This record gives sequence, structure tokens and C-alpha cells, in this order.
Amino acid sequence: MSDFWPTLTDDAFRTTTGPDGRHPGRGELLGREAEMGEVATSLAAARSGRGGAVFVTGEPGVGKTRLAAEAVAAAGEAAMVTAQGRASTVGSPVPYRPLVEALLSLARGGVLPDPHELGRYGPVVARLLTDTGGPGGAAASHLMVAEAVLRLIAVIGQRRGCLLVLDDLHDADAGTLAVVEYLLDNIGQQPAVLLLTAGRESCVAAELAARARQRGAAVILDLRPLGRTHVHDLVAAELGIAPAEVGPELVHRVLSGSAGIPFVVKELVQDLLGGAVGGSRTQTPLAVPASVTDSVRRRAEELGQPGVEFLGMAALFGQRFPLPVLQHALGCDHKDLSAILRAGVASYLIVPDRSSAHWYAFRNRLVARALLDDLGPGERAGYATRAARALAELHPGLPGAWCAHAAGLYGHAGDTPEAIRLYCEAAGRAMTEGTVDRAVALLTRAQRLVDPGTAPEPHATVLEHLLDAVTCSARFDRVPALAAGVEALGGDHGIPAQRRAGLHARLADIATLMGRPAEAHRHVDIARWLLGASPAPAPAALVDLAAAHVELSRFAPDRLATAAGFARRAADAAHRAGLPEVACRALLVLGELAWERDEPTATAHFTDACAIAHARRLPALRVSAETYLARIAARRDGRPARVEQARQEAVRMGLLPLAHETGFVLALDQIQRGAFEAARDRIREGAAETTRLRLGRALSLLRLADAVRCAHQGRRTEMEEALQQLAPLIDAAPGLRSMAYGLARAFCSLLEERHDAAEQEFAQALAYDAENPATGEFGKHGVILLLGVLAGRMGRRHYTNVVEADVSGARWNRQFTGLAHAVLLGREGRPGEATAAARAALEAAELYPMARHLCLRLVARPAYEDGWGAPVDWLREAEEYFHGAGLQSVVGACRSLLRGMGAPVRQRRTGTEQVPPDLRRCGITVREFEVARLLAERIGNKDIAGRLHISPRTVEKHVASLLQKTGHPNRSAFASAARDLVMRPV
Repeated sequence: MSDFWPTLTDDAFRTTTGPDGRHPGRGELLGREAEMGEVATSLAAARSGRGGAVFVTGEPGVGKTRLAAEAVAAAGEAAMVTAQGRASTVGSPVPYRPLVEALLSLARGGVLPDPHELGRYGPVVARLLTDTGGPGGAAASHLMVAEAVLRLIAVIGQRRGCLLVLDDLHDADAGTLAVVEYLLDNIGQQPAVLLLTAGRESCVAAELAARARQRGAAVILDLRPLGRTHVHDLVAAELGIAPAEVGPELVHRVLSGSAGIPFVVKELVQDLLGGAVGGSRTQTPLAVPASVTDSVRRRAEELGQPGVEFLGMAALFGQRFPLPVLQHALGCDHKDLSAILRAGVASYLIVPDRSSAHWYAFRNRLVARALLDDLGPGERAGYATRAARALAELHPGLPGAWCAHAAGLYGHAGDTPEAIRLYCEAAGRAMTEGTVDRAVALLTRAQRLVDPGTAPEPHATVLEHLLDAVTCSARFDRVPALAAGVEALGGDHGIPAQRRAGLHARLADIATLMGRPAEAHRHVDIARWLLGASPAPAPAALVDLAAAHVELSRFAPDRLATAAGFARRAADAAHRAGLPEVACRALLVLGELAWERDEPTATAHFTDACAIAHARRLPALRVSAETYLARIAARRDGRPARVEQARQEAVRMGLLPLAHETGFVLALDQIQRGAFEAARDRIREGAAETTRLRLGRALSLLRLADAVRCAHQGRRTEMEEALQQLAPLIDAAPGLRSMAYGLARAFCSLLEERHDAAEQEFAQALAYDAENPATGEFGKHGVILLLGVLAGRMGRRHYTNVVEADVSGARWNRQFTGLAHAVLLGREGRPGEATAAARAALEAAELYPMARHLCLRLVARPAYEDGWGAPVDWLREAEEYFHGAGLQSVVGACRSLLRGMGAPVRQRRTGTEQVPPDLRRCGITVREFEVARLLAERIGNKDIAGRLHISPRTVEKHVASLLQKTGHPNRSAFASAARDLVMRPV
């Protein structure tokens, strides 16, 4: 019988219908539409007098009997006669058992023909129904029985056809299989369908199916496990809810636990329903259903004692297990191992692991868990000890993944200290390989081994490693348990106070990343108190480093200098204590604090950190240093490709805090370049992820970026909404207040031509920065200088002070500082130098269209008044850009300035978009462009007037205006120069 699908007796199909008219015992068959289509085709053919056979194969629980039941129901709805029987190994052997069951079902239904209708084969059928095959008479031959069954189904199917179902033929006797083979060869001439089910394991029934396939005597339906979609639907059906109400997490857990086997899916869900309370059921761990455990145990016992030992020891490794280690631990030879493997595969317990040679895997996760749960404590410890010893002998030093496997075995053996030690070692290797998530997973396993009886020393070791890994990966869901563990180590637990100080320093770093400065301060204060008056270099370095991070969120004018002092002290102590990781992190802080005013020093710090990380195999810190170096280069040349590569590397390694904060930098760059939609997508994706991860600091930066995005498009309402979302997180990262005013509010005011408001908002940004300096750029070294020079508040001295800071050399800032320099040169009576300075600034501004055209609008008046640059052309270009951007306030300002300079201002009519941009910048109107297109074809004024329905005098005026605006001496020169421009398709 099928081990993984409940036996469906005759009574199972005689259920009453529910209130909705459905059979509550059966439900909808999911994921078998194609197979039922084949069955329906065969049934239709039988009703037309053309018989056929369908062989259904598959592993236990996949739904063979369920499909047969659906076939019986379909045949019944078509008024066909149905009969079914099942082979079994339970009880005394009964010859032809499935055939006898089928005949008895016909008799119970009153459709069994009288013996005389079968002629000479009537007595054969009668004997099958009355004789168990004991002594007292000669038994009919297999051939006679087969022909009798064939005659019988011909008779009962002569009106509407017949369906004969023989289930679980892998358990059938030789006589039944001989009859089935005969039926397969002769069913084609009868009005009947023969539906047979059998497992895939090596047996006579499987061979029979293979031969039938080769001869074309039967349709073979090999049922496969259900895919995700059908598992989703089946879970919903079992829960009695709509598929949309089933969460993806539950579907994933059920699918991974069942491997898509329908019976196991149902058992898992029913077991879950039995233990769930209210809405918590999706969070309840999926236990192994008792029915699955019984099935696994029964099939394992069929393998004998060697097979039971093999499977029990294999389950200690999890889903996959290494054959050489098991063979060495069990002491079996290759022949015995091969026999166990063949039997295990045939029982659908294990399968070869295609990803690795000499490895096998359990058929699904529940098989491994059922076997593991079935081991007694002593049995489990014994198996684990033998396997750990074999593993150490075969792989000295436990290289690669063997270290984690050995840790798991020692955990099963009850040797918690050794298991924790090996898990920490394996996690350290994972960190050096750049697989942070794996390190967290390994350390989480180690933490699960900690209980009240665990010694404090290994407990502290696990906490230290896990806190470090969580800091890198942002797995902050672990933090509450970790904080509780740190608190539990307080008091008289034998852990030195200074070591506990290091744990609190790590918690302070995590609180900083989560945007919780008050909590970070509290942990640093505790750590300082635990250090005492004479701290050792190692814990002192950790605490000073945490204090440097925390200091940046403290409200004080000297916080940058204080933070730098802590970072330098941490670096020195780390070097003395031989802690390269802490030294590297301290250098990163020093570099970040230096890069605003002293880029060479910052670059040196980052380069040193990168060198240490390379030498000591610290990939997470190497990527952090490389990211900072890439940001410095991108700041200067405006090319963010290296920054994006570093961000992707951080994502690949699971360094999510670094990845998302780098995403903020890239979002600002996209905003400055005018790629607003790309920036919006990046911000929204990052905000959703950082919210899920509880990365408060990164989330606050992304909220700021969203406000800046809206501000740079002149969308004040949306900007204010974004700033409201930022408000609860305004202190989660240093410098947010200054940047909110400088990058968002003030810039938006400039695009609204509210220059007084912009000046006040920039002043507020400077005030916040003076009170609480930060390293974030908010316009202090760029646009604020330009506005100050334009207003006459700042002069050459201010300019010199600003450009002394290396951050003023950033490409974004160079457009502002360069134009400020040009304005000052113009006022000093040096127009040639002013024009050259403006040209250089505008070249830097090419990447930033919004800022560039805003600069053109801002400097046009002083350029015109002092006689340098091309103010009229600049204003026309700016007017054209801002018109396209829908920023009418700036458009109006540009047009007003053009009129004040005596320059023609073109009218904005319908069809303006048809005028090529180059001509629009010259002030060519729509009507002038219509004249220009005809002029380019060298058509005379009279003909142009006729085509445009205007007077020749008006044409003369338009031609004169065209020549004046484009600078051509005559109409012939204009026609030659402008032909390609005006004749292009629009």
C-alpha cells in the first residue's frame, strides 16, 4: 500500500455531500489537470468501445490513489460501471486479492453478471469469489483467470463502459501481475479502462509498467510532487481560506518541509491547525506529523538494523550527509553500504545528492527530522560521538565546512563547550570568506546550545562573535535575546568586568546603527563604568571606538574633535592589543571625520584600513574601506560607478548597513544628475528594506534623500510630507537637521524664486552645523558661498576660506565655487578671467542639469552688468530648461531678466515643442520657425506669404528677425546653414 497517502476504501467514496454539494472527504484535486485529462480521454474512448490502460506511478504520498479515486468519481458521473481493488501485504496472502476485491465491489453494487453470461468462464469467476486458494480443488491457471476477468468486464461495460482500478500493484502477488499483463495485451478490444497504480521502486509491477510503455500497451502517468503554486492552493484549501489569505512564509515552510508531496502537505497543515491559536499559526514551528513519523519509522525498519543505524546517524548531519564519514563510523564495507543505499532509495527515504559526489540527502526535511526525533538520548549521543570521531580521522583539522558539521555532532553528543568552540571557529572562517549571513547562522546555532547550565566563558564567547556578526549584517531581530544574554552575564558569573564592557560597547554600536542614540549612550556609560580606572588595551579600544560613534550623535560644537580623539585612542590601543579589526574600524572613523577638510589625510586613513583588512583577511572591513575610497574618487570626478560596485559587493557579502548607507549616497547622486525616477525607485526599495531590518540610521538618510528628490523638482508639498516622515528620525544620524534645511528646503525655495527664504534656510543650516558639526555636505562649501557672493555678503576672503576645504573640490561644489570666483573676478574688472572661470565651472556642472541651469539664472545679471560670459544665451538656455521642467517661477525670472537686458523674449505658443532646442534658445518663435522651414527651401517671400496666409510684409519682418537672432548675414547664408536643422522631422 502507499505509505504516504491514506488508504481509500469503498466506504470512503460513499460519503454524503456537504451543504455546498461537494464531497467533504475528497475536495478538489490540485495540480493534476493534465493527468486527469488523459484519464478522461481514456474513459471517453471506453464508452465508445475502445479500451485502454492507464498506469499511474510515483513515490508514496504523491497522490496515486487520490488520482484513482478521482477517476472513479469521473466514471461514475458518466454512468460507467466501476470496480476497484487494492493489493496488500497485511495479513495472510490471498491469491488475486485486488481482483477479488474488485469482483466483490461489483457484487455489492448488484452489477456482477450471472455465471451463465460468462459461459465457460463463469465457474472461474465463482471460484475466485468463494475459494481462498486452499487445498481441495485444482486452481484455475493464470491464463484462465485473466480471460475470465476480460470476459467479465466486456459484459459489464457493454452499455456505458467500465473502469477497473487495481491499486498498489507493487504489493501484488505473482498471479495478479500475470493477469494484469494479459489484460494489458487484450484490453484494447474491450469497452473498458484498466487503471493501475504502483510505486517507482524496483519491483515486478514497475517492470510491468516499463514493458507496457515500450509496447504502447498503456498510458504511463508518472506523478511528480506539486509546485509552489499548487502547494499554495492546497494549503488554502486545507485551512478553508482563500489563497490570497495564505502568507508566503507559511507556503515556503510547508513546501520546504513536504517537498511538494500532497499527503505530507495535508498532514503538516492539519497538524498546524491542531496546535495553532488564533492568528499565530503562521509563526508556529512545523512539527513532524505523527502519521509521517510512523511512515518513516516503518520504512526505516524494513531496511534492517544496519539501515536503521545508518539513517539515524545520517540524520545527525541534517538534510545532507557524507557517505565516507558514515561508512567509516559504522565500519561497513562498500557492498553493505551499497545495499543500504539501494534499499533507502527504493523506500523513498534518501536520494543521491546531485550537487556533491559521495553525498546523499533525505527525500525531504521531515524525513531527517522524524528519524532524528526517533532517536533516544543515549542512542543519539552514541551515534554523534562515533560520527564526530570518524569525521576528525578522515579530515584532520576540520577544514572548510567540516568544522561546522563537527560542531553539530558535538552538540548532539552533549559536549556543549566543544560544539560552541567549533561553531565560533567556523563562523570566524565564514567572516574571513565574506559570508556574513552564514556566520550569523552558525553563531545562532551555537547560541541555541547555551542553557542555564552552560559555563559563562563559552556563553560570553558566543555573544562576542554574534554581536560582531549582527553589526555587519543588520540581523537586529537577534538583538533583544543578545542584550538579555549580556545582562545575564552580569554579577557573580566569573566573567571579568572589562570583558563585559566590550559586550556593552558592541551593543552601543548596534544601537547607533538602529538610530537609537540614547540607548547607545547608555551602553557606553555602562562600559566605561565596567572598565574601571586602569583598563586593559583590548576592552579600552572597543569602548573608545563605540564612544567615537556615539559622540557623533551628541549635541555639542566640539563633537567631531572629541570623536576623533576617541577614534585615535582606540586605534592606538588596538595596535598595542593586537586587534587589527578594531584598529581598522578606528581608521575608518578617522577617515570619515577628516574627509571634509583634509582629503589626503582621509584617503591615507582609508588606504591604511584597506591594507590591514587585506593583510588580516577581514573582507567586511576591506569592502568598507574600498567604499569610502570610491566615494572620495566619485566626489571629485562625478563618476559613481565604483561606488555602485562597492555597494553591490556589500550586498553580496550581507553587509547591509554599509550597503544601504551607500545607497543613500548613490540616491543623492542620481538626484543631482536629474535621474529623479531612478532615485525614487532606489529610495523606496531601500526604505522598505531598512524599515524591515530596523536600520534606523540608514532609514533616516533615505527619508532625507526623498525630501531632497522632491525639493530638486520644486515639489514643496511632497517635500514637506517627506520631511514629516523624517521628523521622528531626525537625530538618528549626524547632520540631518543641517542637510534637511540646506539640501531640501533652501534648494526648493531657490526654484520658487523665494531667495530671501532660501537665505534664511541656509542660515538655519549653518546654525545647526555650528551647534552640532557633522560631516554631511549641505551647501556650506558650494551654493551658500555663491549666494553670499551674489548678495555682496561674501568676498575674496570668504571664497579663499571655503576653497581651502577639500570638500569644495567635489565636482558638485565646483560649479558653485567656480561661478562665485567668476562673479568676484568680474567685479574686480577682470572679465576675461571671469569668463574662463565660468566656462570651467559650467563644464563641471554638465552632469547636474538642474543645478547648472539654476546657476545660469543666478549669475546672468552680474555677468551682464560686469561684461563677462554670455548672460543672454545663458538665460535663454535656462528659460528653455525650466519651462520643460514646469518650474514657472524660474521661467518668469529668466524672461524678466532677458527683457531687462533688451533681448527679445519669444512667445510661448502651442506648438513650441516643434521648434528645435537650438533654435528655441535663440528665441525663435513658432511662426518664425514656420517661415524658417520654407526659407530653408529657398522659397521667395511672396510664396511663403501665400502658403502661410500672411502678408509679404509680415514675412519680411520674420526673415529679418530670423537673421538677427541667428547671426546670419543674409537669407542665403541662413538657408545653407539651417537647412538640416529646420528640415528634420518634428
